[in-house]
Amino acid sequence: MKKKTALITGGATGLGKKAACQLAEQGYQLAINYRNSNQEAILLSKDLEKKFGNKMICIQGDVANQVDCSHIVETVISEFTSIDVVIHNAGPYVRERKKITEYSFDEWNYIINGNLNAIFYLSKAIIPIMREQQWGRIITIGFERVETTPGWVYRSAFAAAKTGLASLTRTIAIEEAANGITANMVCPGDIISHWKEKGIEEATSSESVPVGRHGTGEDISRVISFLIDEKSDFITGSIIPVTGGMDVLGKAFSQARLPK
Repeated sequence: MKKKTALITGGATGLGKKAACQLAEQGYQLAINYRNSNQEAILLSKDLEKKFGNKMICIQGDVANQVDCSHIVETVISEFTSIDVVIHNAGPYVRERKKITEYSFDEWNYIINGNLNAIFYLSKAIIPIMREQQWGRIITIGFERVETTPGWVYRSAFAAAKTGLASLTRTIAIEEAANGITANMVCPGDIISHWKEKGIEEATSSESVPVGRHGTGEDISRVISFLIDEKSDFITGSIIPVTGGMDVLGKAFSQARLPK
């Protein structure tokens, strides 16, 4: 059987790395995209290739840049001939708390490009490939309640981009359903720092999460794995929160302490 190929943007670290490990274990060939994490990408690809025996490649590129996106897709096709799954994990994020008027034009445009336009750049090149093979799985990453167009204090650019992406994900799902292509969005909860690369069995207790433990990268990768399965073709256009029951935006607002 032909082995399936998955492209994971931002796949060298964090949630992307955990997804890469999950898919490699399931027999996928991987194209691991990274922007700055060269060493991490190389070490990961070599480790997965040695452990599971499938071909792994690393591709440097900034998904916020249209030219880089074209290069990423061209490289994957030259190495694997097809792209069966794409996980749009990469997305710039400004950690500093800023009101909308405090963003520079460059900051705003970069966040919008990296979290919304990047999916258009890549989809324009990848969807025709998936149409030819009459099969494809597209996964985007959002945040809790993104489908309700909520406000997110101090995160205006990121929230606006991801809200647009939620609509785009559902549009792709409708437009490409007849071509055997599904598109779904996974919305992680408050999974922070080192927990992004941890497994569920490693999770420790947390009183702030209703289910009683920290969220991990495996919580997200398991959902992604389910959505890209052959038999998950009836699930498309869905926006799936994986939060442990936490009100993530409510927590963010309560911590903001907005000045008058």
